[in-house]
Amino acid sequence: MIQLPTERSVVENYNPKLMVIFGKPKSGKSSFVAAIDDNLIIDLEDGYRALSVMKVQARTAKDMQEIRNAIIAKGKELHKAPYKYITIDNATRLEEMSVTLAAELYRATPMGSNWGYVVDQKGMVVKDPKTGKLMIDPKADVRQLANGAGWLYMRKAIRQLIDMFKPLCETLILVCHVKDKQIRKNGEEMSEMAVDLAGKTGDIICGEADAVGYLYRDSNKTFISFEGGDNTIREARPLHLRGKKIQVAESNDNNEVVFDTSKIFINK
Repeated sequence: MIQLPTERSVVENYNPKLMVIFGKPKSGKSSFVAAIDDNLIIDLEDGYRALSVMKVQARTAKDMQEIRNAIIAKGKELHKAPYKYITIDNATRLEEMSVTLAAELYRATPMGSNWGYVVDQKGMVVKDPKTGKLMIDPKADVRQLANGAGWLYMRKAIRQLIDMFKPLCETLILVCHVKDKQIRKNGEEMSEMAVDLAGKTGDIICGEADAVGYLYRDSNKTFISFEGGDNTIREARPLHLRGKKIQVAESNDNNEVVFDTSKIFINK
């Protein structure tokens, strides 16, 4: 039986379930996530050769699915989640990785059931002589569908690659590049910083994230800003991050960068 509340709930502080960290290239994003303990990094760019991390590389959607399966299998073996944090870096690359998966999703619909196959000169779909299956055209790209119809399936594919890791850790971290996006406000055109993800996917993911932080360097210090306001996607729901600019690294006299993630991820 459902029990209705009789008083307000107590506000709780918590670590983000989904966090987006974005910034310019070479700003220290990879170094920041490398400093997080118990963090599996799914490396989409081969960008961690100079850093000591727990990483696994992925180049295709199939790689991502195999990594997910391996994490689940390891969790069953350990009887617990094998990693507290999982990072996808650089999530901007998810667009290219999702093209094949998006095509599969489109072909699973009635209107796309005959799309993206190899056809002969008579327009007949060609079958593989060895397997008897219809041959898929490797050049078929849903992004080229009329009226931008394919972007719906691109968003679904990217979301699928991201969402399948959420239940496997305490915090899923997406590392992205930054881009400028033109918007109109009060009749005037202006630019704002945006996460470099395909189409409307960036806005959707950032809207769902518990924290979206912009990482940048200022002199010998590195900060993550969760300061919200007009023309910005920076924001955070957890109390310890909301509206704050937090220093996460500083260079010492030996020119070594020392990171501190304790103000970003709290011990509960």
